[in-house]
Amino acid sequence: MRVLGLPIPFTGESQKALSSVDGNRGWWPLIREWDSGFWQRNIEVKYDSVLAFHADFACRTLIASDIAKLRIKLVAKDSNGIWTETSNPAYSPVLRKPNHFQNRIQFMESWVLSKLQKGNAYILKQRDGRGVVVRLYVLDPCLVTPLVSEDGSVFYQLEIDNLSGITNLPDRSLVVPARDIIHDRFNCFYHPLVGLSPIFAGGLAAMHGLSIQNDSTLFFQNGARPGGVLTAPGSIGDETAQRLKAYWDENFTGKNAGKVAVLGDGLKYEAMKAKATDAQLIEQLKWSAEVVCSVYHVPPYKIGVGQLPSYNNVQALNTEYYSQCLQILLEAIELCLDEGLGTGENLGTEFDLDGLLRMDSVTQMNFLKEAVGAAVMSPNEARRRVDLPPVTGGASPMIQEQNFSLAAIAKRDAKEDPWGETTPPEPSEPPANDNAEAEARAAMVEILKGLR
Repeated sequence: MRVLGLPIPFTGESQKALSSVDGNRGWWPLIREWDSGFWQRNIEVKYDSVLAFHADFACRTLIASDIAKLRIKLVAKDSNGIWTETSNPAYSPVLRKPNHFQNRIQFMESWVLSKLQKGNAYILKQRDGRGVVVRLYVLDPCLVTPLVSEDGSVFYQLEIDNLSGITNLPDRSLVVPARDIIHDRFNCFYHPLVGLSPIFAGGLAAMHGLSIQNDSTLFFQNGARPGGVLTAPGSIGDETAQRLKAYWDENFTGKNAGKVAVLGDGLKYEAMKAKATDAQLIEQLKWSAEVVCSVYHVPPYKIGVGQLPSYNNVQALNTEYYSQCLQILLEAIELCLDEGLGTGENLGTEFDLDGLLRMDSVTQMNFLKEAVGAAVMSPNEARRRVDLPPVTGGASPMIQEQNFSLAAIAKRDAKEDPWGETTPPEPSEPPANDNAEAEARAAMVEILKGLR
């Protein structure tokens, strides 16, 4: 049986002495996944809890959705070195529909979320009989282990699920060479085959924010009344103290908070817990969210934290967000797809950024007007940017007639002045128009003499 063009089970000289790689303790030849909390002392960073923190969740889903909504184009380089969109039956179908259960948006969201949450995105390639990639599957990074052979060749051990398109295996494990996996990794601090998630750096801030939220929830479940102590004027035994505590918790906390308590024998209730204003709860929660945003390089206002910039320039804000957060992710995906699909030097993939860097309507119209007026764009190119059909005669850039090229002006300036520094010579014979004017003047003089 063959899977992905390889015999099952896979055998080969380069598979001998395969070993996993350690992502924490050096380079070759061991690979192990990093522990999200190993660098913290006495503070447990729970991975699932971090994913539930509102700022971390918002940053990951914002980045994934913004990338997924961008259309992936197949582009070709022409004779002028310009990349233009094209179509190719070997690559276009898999870009439009990566697999049988995901469209391109769902597929790309899975890719980016896997990379942001685990630091690694593993995409399995399925080929047809020609060797052309016809399907792509995003694998669970927890079920993939990079392996390195003695000669340095890279392999991946896969724990197969039912959505990967591979069935009828002797067991649920499969080792494939690197050519059948697209491995997009992020922040390779400890090993080039092991990426680190931003959670590695932002997990503590997320746990801090979750602790504040949990504490605040318990506080309001207790009727927004802080905890305290019951004090007695004299000493009491442990049994009496336990009985009074149980009685108080049962009758005057939680859903019973706010009831009237009657204290006798000199008992007195005193609040101990600090108020939310004293603990600067809102400021601390905002700080936790801002730290998480800084780890993902997301401007805080993008997820509703902090003030929206006052200047009204949508394009400038989106350009900043693109350059500091999305650009490295987008270009990494483009390069991984080019290498994974084997497009070659003159063919490649490219995200359509028009949807991301879109300007407001007034700025866009002014930009197109200036571009057409300066002959940078043709009218039809400008119309296409606003989803309008082409018009007759609008395929070529246009410029006003009185404008001259720099080359023409340079030729004019290079010509020598025919007269030099002297005035032009007198003509040997007056022009025909001048002779007619002299004869008319002489005839008029003769007429005047006769009248006298």
